[in-house]
Amino acid sequence: MATIGVCIFSAPADLSSVFRRHVVSASRKLVKLRNPFLKPLAVWTEEQTSTAATSTRTRNFVEKKTSSDDDHEERVDDVEESDSNYKRKSLKDYFDEAKELIRSDGGQPRWFCPLECGSHTPDSPLLLYLPGMDGVGLGLTMQHQRLGKIFDVWCLHIPVKDRTSFRGLVKLIEKEVKSENSHLPKRPIYLVGDSLGACLALAVAARNPHIDLALILANPATSFSKSVLRQTVPLLGIMPDQVTSLSYMLSLITGPSGDPWKTVMDSVVKGLSLQSTVEELSRNLVTLSSYLPVLADIFPKETLLWKLELLKSASAYANARLHSVKAQTLVLCSGKDQLLPSQEEGQRLRRALPNCQMRMFENSGHFLLMEDGVDLVTIIKGASFYRRGNNLDYVSDFIPPTTPESNKALENIRWMSVVTSPVMLSTLEDGKIVRGLSGIPSEGPVLFVGYHNLLGFEVMPLIPQFLLERNILLRGIAHPMMFYKQGEGGSLDSSGFDTIRLMGAVPVSASNFYRLMSSKSYALLYPGGVREALHRKGEEYKLFWPEQSEFVRMAARFGAKIIPFGAVGEDDIAELVFDYNDQMKIPYMKSIIEEGTKGVIKLRTDASGEVANQQMHWPYVVPKVPGRFYYHFGKPIETDGMKHELRDREKSHELYLQVKSEVEKSLAYLKEKREHDPYRELLPRLLILDYNDQIKIPFLETLTDDGVNINPREEA
Repeated sequence: MATIGVCIFSAPADLSSVFRRHVVSASRKLVKLRNPFLKPLAVWTEEQTSTAATSTRTRNFVEKKTSSDDDHEERVDDVEESDSNYKRKSLKDYFDEAKELIRSDGGQPRWFCPLECGSHTPDSPLLLYLPGMDGVGLGLTMQHQRLGKIFDVWCLHIPVKDRTSFRGLVKLIEKEVKSENSHLPKRPIYLVGDSLGACLALAVAARNPHIDLALILANPATSFSKSVLRQTVPLLGIMPDQVTSLSYMLSLITGPSGDPWKTVMDSVVKGLSLQSTVEELSRNLVTLSSYLPVLADIFPKETLLWKLELLKSASAYANARLHSVKAQTLVLCSGKDQLLPSQEEGQRLRRALPNCQMRMFENSGHFLLMEDGVDLVTIIKGASFYRRGNNLDYVSDFIPPTTPESNKALENIRWMSVVTSPVMLSTLEDGKIVRGLSGIPSEGPVLFVGYHNLLGFEVMPLIPQFLLERNILLRGIAHPMMFYKQGEGGSLDSSGFDTIRLMGAVPVSASNFYRLMSSKSYALLYPGGVREALHRKGEEYKLFWPEQSEFVRMAARFGAKIIPFGAVGEDDIAELVFDYNDQMKIPYMKSIIEEGTKGVIKLRTDASGEVANQQMHWPYVVPKVPGRFYYHFGKPIETDGMKHELRDREKSHELYLQVKSEVEKSLAYLKEKREHDPYRELLPRLLILDYNDQIKIPFLETLTDDGVNINPREEA
């Protein structure tokens, strides 16, 4: 499989410090107002009138400078420094702010902007949060700070005593959506809905199929008819007020935040002692119990019964109009939702909606977006769900991963680097081969062109090594099946590729290649693509490249440096025992391959030969005691100043053949040199591993013919 950047206004004095903030004036004011009736969370300028009935007030934002195309190389340090100082809010913050919010509650539903959400760029899309049954509008409390950097976030608050019907709420949201769309028609509007809010989002999308909406639905209440909530409605109606509220509140706090077993397991993962675990569990229970009065204020009996009836009508309304929903949709489902059958509902919506992705969270409860470890921004980035225009631009819309995101994403594949102890060799401009990646150019654009090992094994150690050693993010040019819903039924689950997308991979296309080169990125290209990654028995280290050049002239157009490289080690990791040829001899498996291939986007439809034979199948392999991966990056080939020269097809083809030849030479070089490596096998490497905080990866000890002294006890 091809894989693969002062004028301060103060709030009124009676406001709590929780809701105050300083606002720095900018040259451009917010062009759209969201009727911030919600006084504690609204910030307004001194130009406002003193009349309490004023319905709209101007709010100022700090504008962030956008990076130019000339400064767009993807590096970890391109991410804002503030991310490293980011402190996530907790459930306690939700209750504190909810208590403050409902203290002077009343009036009609209205929009407010959280204090942490004012640092977005001027071209950020609008995000409207539609709350769940609580109606408070603070369901994204733990997500506000990060969301506020990439979205213009506004939340809907539904007062406790409000009795607006479901249709009335739909019209209120629809009015805002239409107004925003009329002002900025080329910018998407995100609707993030939580249970009840998910039904609202679906209803608005069904009524407005012509508006560019992106829906994020967390445990949608479209499954209300199958839930335990529906069955308890008659019973709640005859129960005393105190028992009714207490029963529902207990169902709320028995979610993962109050689940003792989950607390114990989380503590084990963190390495906490038994005493610390008990103390943490006790603190959680005390904290939750101390906020029962707040929950009682949010859900008095009359309001609770009203909300349950609202859920019933919301579910019926949304389900009756699913066929009209055309919006891009991301459904987030919890595996331990005590209130709704969210897993089954997610599967149903994925099949029913034409442009829908789904993400499962097996150990999460109903209040998914308020759980520790659930980061909505990371989820959005991993699903390639963030865009600023009508169409997703995989380069300009890409947000480089933060350091915590990179660490978490790469932790899952760190085992590959540990067990294979990758050896990286690069070539300096004078042709000298050196250990490490010092031969890699410091400035882009750079195009790495190489051989794809079986199942893309070599990519897993490659990406982390570039980040660790050179702080360079390699952006893979990958097969479209990693990004798009495949086939009529969309049977391929793309969630397994979230890490690849998070780390910057793009679907292979001429336009994406152009954008990568124009933005001075470090791009990773495998011309052999799927045919190499899914090769047959006996085809190890054999190139399956197209006859004609595909990348030379594009690289030359932007003066990119082309680095041919080879990687060997697949035959030391696993043995291919049941390949494509074997599977095609079995009628049942043959039909599966043909059906699977039919549903995948076709590439190189005009190509001939083996490279065009991209049959989608899964090679069966038997793991070996892991050997070692070896990489050799050849001398960079300069194309700067060759733009006009390489327009000639013959000269372009000559350079293409040169790159191909260099890749073959690198493979031959590595296969020969590894024969003399005393640490090629796992056992000798284990004997010298140093477990001092981190496993240190040993390197070759031999002195190669090229003069590369590689000592296993020296760090790269």
